[in-house]
Amino acid sequence: MTNKFLCDFRFLLLAAAVAFIYIQMRLFTTQSKYADRLANAVEAETRCTSQMRKLIDQISMQQSRIVDLEEDKKRQDEEYGQMKALVQDLQLKGLQRRMNKIQTPVAAVVVMACNRADYLERTIKSILKYQNAVASKFPLFVSQDGSDPQVRKKALSYDQLTHMQHLDSKLVQTERPGELIAYYKIARHYKWALDKLFHEYKFSRVIILEDDMEIAPDFFDYFEAAAALMEKDKTIMAVSSWNDNGQKQFVHDPEILYRSDFFPGLGWMLTKPTWNELSPKWPKAYWDDWLRLQENHKGRQFIRPEVCRTYNFGEHGSSLGQFFRQYLEPIKLNDVQVDWKSKDLSYLMEDKYIKLFAEILKNAKPINGADAVLKASNVQGDVRVHYEDQPDFERIARQFGVFQEWKDGVPRTAYKGVVVFRYPPPRRVFLVGPKSFELLGIKSV
Repeated sequence: MTNKFLCDFRFLLLAAAVAFIYIQMRLFTTQSKYADRLANAVEAETRCTSQMRKLIDQISMQQSRIVDLEEDKKRQDEEYGQMKALVQDLQLKGLQRRMNKIQTPVAAVVVMACNRADYLERTIKSILKYQNAVASKFPLFVSQDGSDPQVRKKALSYDQLTHMQHLDSKLVQTERPGELIAYYKIARHYKWALDKLFHEYKFSRVIILEDDMEIAPDFFDYFEAAAALMEKDKTIMAVSSWNDNGQKQFVHDPEILYRSDFFPGLGWMLTKPTWNELSPKWPKAYWDDWLRLQENHKGRQFIRPEVCRTYNFGEHGSSLGQFFRQYLEPIKLNDVQVDWKSKDLSYLMEDKYIKLFAEILKNAKPINGADAVLKASNVQGDVRVHYEDQPDFERIARQFGVFQEWKDGVPRTAYKGVVVFRYPPPRRVFLVGPKSFELLGIKSV
């Protein structure tokens, strides 16, 4: 019995030992699996941490580069500001050196340029030929629209002038399909340049030329005399050096000046008060036609010569050579040195001029019917031809070969509806509108 009990107990111990060993082996196997998983997890965490550190390092490097770029931009902005201030200072000092002989110039002269370096050179040479002697009275500027390197280089090659540059990156949107954006850019450039000359440089008058013009020998004397006239007569909005009907076959006397209701442009002078009025409402495009509207000139008039003081040689430009061969190429540029300082221009004052013009018109011989050109050629002295309306005017103007165009009810060059030219010189031909006599106070002839 005792032996049997011991045998059973041993068997139980053996079974318990086997069970314990089995459990330990299973536990070891499970622990090994978990240890492997834990090792994998630790390895994955290590890789993730390493990648995270690399990403943080990259972000730090990018942030450092951003900081460096911001510092570079700030430094460049500061350098640009310093350079801009230096350029403006040099421009002002250069201008002051050219103005050191007198304190108040007659007018600044600005050449509006864009991308025609060869044209600009021809214009500058023509101006300097006569401007050097009066440089202190008429300081010269070139205002460049855009960044054409050849135009900039050409302008900066002359110590006798100040270069201004208009850089405008705004998108140009035309108001009507098919319009040339050039006319919009020109209007922007004009406003920028005139604002700068009147408000920053503080000139009282500015003469505007374009980069395809040559000037007459008495150009500056003419404008100096006209400036004095403008001070006395505020009904004069601007003074021009141009006559639209100034072709060789239609002019004779280089000393004669006229008042006109039509803005001529092409080499003209205006005053600061007039610009202060125009600048806030300056148009987006076609600024010259805009000036010809009654709502803008408000009945004020313009002085123009019979013989042009500027010659436009720009066959290729924004107008694409429009009318060049017919109207611009034959223009007579004055070649006589008129002594304007000795001339009494008081006859151009509004109250005197209207009476003088009316008297001259009354004395002209009337021509009626067809073949006005033939009849005018066979009459001694001045003649006048009456027209009924715009189509009738265009028919008569076409016969003579003068400008037929009207703007806002006014023919080119007209004064009180009257267009005057020589045909053949020295005879004067007056094309007289239906209301001209009434406007001039002529009661009977």
